[in-house]
Amino acid sequence: MAERKSFLLRVDRELLDAVQRWANDDLRSLNGQIEFLLRRALRDAGRAPARHKSSTDSDAGRDTEESEP
Repeated sequence: MAERKSFLLRVDRELLDAVQRWANDDLRSLNGQIEFLLRRALRDAGRAPARHKSSTDSDAGRDTEESEP
């Protein structure tokens, strides 16, 4: 597994609440949802790191303890 790095992110409350609702709908943690969105944005822009270019949206950023029903 890749090394994980923590950092502080300041986000508008309404934006964070909307992402949290989306994460809940997709059965992801908030952190997992943010990683999912970042990976998808990088892939769509052609800027994804080589090891993530082939990952699928359904698995990208999903926490290991959370899975789709």
